[in-house]
Amino acid sequence: MDSKSPLLPRTRSPSPMPRRHRFRRFHAAAFVFVLGLFWLAVNWQCTDPTHNHGGEATADKVPLEVHIMSKCPDARDCLQKFVLPAMQNVSDKVVFRLSFIGQTTDSDDGVQCKHGQTECLGNILELCAASLYPDPKLYLGFTMCMERDYHDIPAKELVQDCALEHGLDFDKINHCVSQDDGSYAMGMLRDSVTRSADLNVTTSCTVRLDEKVRCTVDDGVFKNCPGGKKPEDLIRDIKKLADAARGWTE
Repeated sequence: MDSKSPLLPRTRSPSPMPRRHRFRRFHAAAFVFVLGLFWLAVNWQCTDPTHNHGGEATADKVPLEVHIMSKCPDARDCLQKFVLPAMQNVSDKVVFRLSFIGQTTDSDDGVQCKHGQTECLGNILELCAASLYPDPKLYLGFTMCMERDYHDIPAKELVQDCALEHGLDFDKINHCVSQDDGSYAMGMLRDSVTRSADLNVTTSCTVRLDEKVRCTVDDGVFKNCPGGKKPEDLIRDIKKLADAARGWTE
């Protein structure tokens, strides 16, 4: 992937907003400054693009992580038939994370993808969506929209249509992809691929619940699903783990 040119066409930077108001008194300016620092401290975990978008359990939630390749039909089937129906029912009980499978190398900007560099770009687009819109309802919907037409990834029209359908800003995603001549987004992909490798995940799609493999989809077949391969089975397991995390028992 050529790191010297943006992965998608660059858009013009917006003109700076004119400064219409000035505080004349020192104490008023100091108040605004302190308030701004407080806001940043409260919201840092939501706005920092390097923040882990899931994977760590909280007091009453359990980690649910899905490892995919963006141009893989098994990723589409896994999300559509298993993960999304479950998330529609128990998204409030999990900390969701989407990770990608590939291979780190000393060339190709450090990452190779099984289905070529267009898949690497598809992975990056979906990572950028997750970084900019941490709510799984938004970025998982965008990802599913892309996966339905995985053959066309990363066509600009597809990305624009999926962004519009799920309320995401295409220009923001575009900026994320091309930021620092692509090195920023490539770093996210490299970290994601490294994570999957460290967890010994090589199959797209692999679903991990509570740090354990819950199910895999390979060549259109659901495998290694000891708790069942239907969405209601995953919902049941998530509810049971979340209740246990709260200290509830039947």
